[in-house]
Amino acid sequence: MESVKEKKGIFKRFTSMCVRVMERWLPDPFIFCALLTFLVFGGALIFTKASFMGVIGYWVDGFWSLLAFSMQMALVLVTGHALASSRLFKKMLETFASGIKGPKQAILIISLVSGIACVLNWGFGLVIGALFAKEIAKKVKGVDYRLLIASAYTGFLVWHGGLSGSIPLQLASGNPESLAQQTAGAVTATIPTSQTMFSPMNIFIVVGLLIIVPLLNVAMFPSKDEVVEVNQELLVEVKEEVLDKSKMTPAERIENSRVVSILLSIMGFAYIGQYLYTKGFALNLNLVNFIFLFLGILLHGTPRRYLNALAEAIKGAGGILLQFPFYAGIMGIMVGADADGMSLAKLMSNFFVNISTEKTFPVFSFISAGLVNFFVPSGGGQWAVQAPIVMPAGQAIGVSAAKSAMAIAWGDAWTNMIQPFWALPALGIAGLGAKDIMGYCLIVTIVSGLFICTGFLLF
Repeated sequence: MESVKEKKGIFKRFTSMCVRVMERWLPDPFIFCALLTFLVFGGALIFTKASFMGVIGYWVDGFWSLLAFSMQMALVLVTGHALASSRLFKKMLETFASGIKGPKQAILIISLVSGIACVLNWGFGLVIGALFAKEIAKKVKGVDYRLLIASAYTGFLVWHGGLSGSIPLQLASGNPESLAQQTAGAVTATIPTSQTMFSPMNIFIVVGLLIIVPLLNVAMFPSKDEVVEVNQELLVEVKEEVLDKSKMTPAERIENSRVVSILLSIMGFAYIGQYLYTKGFALNLNLVNFIFLFLGILLHGTPRRYLNALAEAIKGAGGILLQFPFYAGIMGIMVGADADGMSLAKLMSNFFVNISTEKTFPVFSFISAGLVNFFVPSGGGQWAVQAPIVMPAGQAIGVSAAKSAMAIAWGDAWTNMIQPFWALPALGIAGLGAKDIMGYCLIVTIVSGLFICTGFLLF
């Protein structure tokens, strides 16, 4: 009994140390992004034959390549935040949050809700988890707000093994010629999801993480004297201005008309209904934003109320708009090939491929994907960079294409826990900085990495 308490004490001290280190040393996500830029820039100069201006060219060529995606992510934050501020949605979240008894139960429930939501759809889960966590903070006294938001974000760990995982979906629905081109000839036919996301190995990893991560988050709950509750200023809501209809101008009457919102909602939900009827729950990022947008317009009642909510929500989108182009530039440097066709991403992937055996290949591919993800934090980008290297190598060693692909997918998801790129929407909604949650996320990264490797070795 005493040894169990001692182990718990060691774990608590280690968690506290990680939290303190991250709070002290992890800079603002933009500075982190700048440091990564300097690192890959120097690496390209040292390890490839590219010239200084050549690397500048890679950087500039990539810089604006994520504009459409940046807008999608900004809309995830803004439309999700605006939806949450509607009366009905707030009431619903309040009802759920009111049923939670105690701080540790709050951590357990938000971890589960976020994880399950991300299995269904990563964009949906990323926003819903943060919104629900913020509502819980209002209702549950004594809960550590940093750990609460970190727990909401850790659900994102399972996204690439879930129903919206971009790599298994691409393998299942892609054009065979396109797949052959992407994988340097290693995949010449579609691979059904029964071999990827619904394989025994993937189900084992997903279910295991949905059990381990919530329990781990609860175990990290700080002692009473270390708990940091939510800053009440973050919970202050802008009060709606009550207008006298008799004094409204014609323009103000239109802005405050429910008819406009209802007609727009009918149009939006007509398409959403048709999509779900014909394609099921295969949500993409555009449809998630579409649902958030028109549900928000409907629930706010009038265009003016929705515009006011949007104006408040957009304050948290600055990090996305500033940092995503820089990450696109980092991706440009990582994949920029010199005269010999060599790039930093290829060098990194080749290193792990060359030291692998048939048994260890998925594990080393997973680790290499986790490292590449720091510099190419995009599922599609990760696949484009690593598929031409990992997939043919796996084929030559004797590893199935499905397993090699899932190694890339899980590596992409794994280090998202300590990469601020994907945390920006959740942090924008929560009103926190990356350093506030990354100490807890570091523990999750270590434990989940060991468990995922175990899954690859067992199957």
